[in-house]
Amino acid sequence: MYSTLYHQTTIDFKNIVPLQQFIEYGTDFNAGVERYTLEMVTNLIEGIKQYIWLDNSREKVISISFGENNTIYSLSLAPFITHPESDQIYTMNKYIMPIKGEWYVFWGGTNQFINYHYVYEDQRYAYDLLILKNGKSYNDDPKKNENYYAYDKEILAPADGVVIKVIDGIEDNVPGEMNPELPEGNCITIEHQNNEYSMLAHLKNHSILVQEGERVQKRQVLGTCGNSGNSSETHLHFQVMNSADYLKGKSIRIQFEDGKEPIQGDFINSL
Repeated sequence: MYSTLYHQTTIDFKNIVPLQQFIEYGTDFNAGVERYTLEMVTNLIEGIKQYIWLDNSREKVISISFGENNTIYSLSLAPFITHPESDQIYTMNKYIMPIKGEWYVFWGGTNQFINYHYVYEDQRYAYDLLILKNGKSYNDDPKKNENYYAYDKEILAPADGVVIKVIDGIEDNVPGEMNPELPEGNCITIEHQNNEYSMLAHLKNHSILVQEGERVQKRQVLGTCGNSGNSSETHLHFQVMNSADYLKGKSIRIQFEDGKEPIQGDFINSL
């Protein structure tokens, strides 16, 4: 079994991990496991599909992403970490996805394999959203922000509220580069009822149309999507939290008006 999987991996993977090491690691990881059950399948970009299996005790995970000709593009063996207490707590308010038209959930869900934010309490239930066409997020030269389908698309207020924080004036990154010193980039934080706060991050430089203290209505245009802050390509980071400062608060699982719970690989539309 291990040899079969290994030969489906990419050349880059084989150059890093020798076959014998791959077999030894897999054998050690699977010690004590009786069986694995397929938990979920998600559709990633460029036609890649991710399969996630859980062991019989729901303590170990195997995640494999397959591309064309069943080539393995990623393979992860890891503990299955969950946070059932916070998973069961939803926002008191109902929200919409703050976008127009059809977007794609790049990160979102309640485990670290479909939502890398999940391991961080302050971002656990955040979404990263972008636009896909024919399996790709851009057309032509990927080093130009304007070639990304989500770039400069309007971003909306997810619910009624008051703008309490605006950061603007941060240059958009060259795709592939990041700005970790200013992680949110250009962003807007809105205070809603019931002490809930939404944050919309990585907006386009000088696109923000609202000011601090301004009252906004659900679906009001706030600015446009960009590639500022700790972002490698154009996308929207959207989360709801229990503090005006996301670094001091906790992310809350979002209750959406339409009753849906989008996860990685889903296509969404708020209108």
